[in-house]
Amino acid sequence: MSFTRANGWIPYAGLLVVFWGVWGALSSLPTKLYAYPDPMVYVVWALTMLVPAYFSLRGKRFDRGRAAAGYGLLIGLTGAGGQLLLFKALTIGPAYVIFPIVALSPAITVLLAFAALRERLGGWSWAGVVLALVAIVLFSVSTGDGGADGWLYLVLAVLICVAWGVQAFFMRKAALAGVDDAATFGWMTISGLLLIPVAVLMMGGLPLGFPWQAPALTAGTQLLNAVGALFLVMAMSRGKASIVAPVTNALAPVLTIVLSLLFFGAAPTGFQLAGIVLALAGSTLMVYRSEKSSEPVAGSAAS
Repeated sequence: MSFTRANGWIPYAGLLVVFWGVWGALSSLPTKLYAYPDPMVYVVWALTMLVPAYFSLRGKRFDRGRAAAGYGLLIGLTGAGGQLLLFKALTIGPAYVIFPIVALSPAITVLLAFAALRERLGGWSWAGVVLALVAIVLFSVSTGDGGADGWLYLVLAVLICVAWGVQAFFMRKAALAGVDDAATFGWMTISGLLLIPVAVLMMGGLPLGFPWQAPALTAGTQLLNAVGALFLVMAMSRGKASIVAPVTNALAPVLTIVLSLLFFGAAPTGFQLAGIVLALAGSTLMVYRSEKSSEPVAGSAAS
């Protein structure tokens, strides 16, 4: 398959699925093995963002213009802010309610793309989007335990969903405004670092009583997350937000489920199996539509 401007997002979306799929399967290890605090995981994640940021910006001029800074900080703060809200929501509410709500963020992206960017999809793409969104709900459903605390966790889950949907939309809009991948990711990294003091306040200070294996394992898993975020920026800059967001949000958890089954013996539920089938079907339909479409897709300014 030759990747043209119309489907140049596909390789980056594929890499994103691989990195985030593996990260999803391994991300809980520091907490399970060492009881490492979730806010501390955020701190380590924000620091690992410096690694892909360095490689993406190496040899390039960092765009400090108003458009790059505005879009970059907006993208970064909505993404990082959603991470912090997620930590709080999971401490007061059941994960099996929170994650299906959060996982619907591509629907926000699609609606914004249709309304503001006037992105249009054919019948096959509509079917693919619907199947992918249904799949997200199906394989996000779990039977985990959690202590509910009123309706606060539901409000937080909705806010996270909106924040991450808006983030993906503005990634696409930044690309259309001529902001390159490297600048967007650089500002995202800065945004994540700016919220580290908030995470430290959530913990009441830096926890230093953990063995070195805890931060080391966290850094290894979160580096996968950080590199995947860079691939998300690159995919969004080359493809339609209304296609890229559902595909990546549907397929990364599929890989997570498969790897969890292989590595940890975790068996997928009936809902998750149905979600795998629908996710594959939906992403196939959307990729097929992208390849057949003659509509021009704005490319990234970065090479």
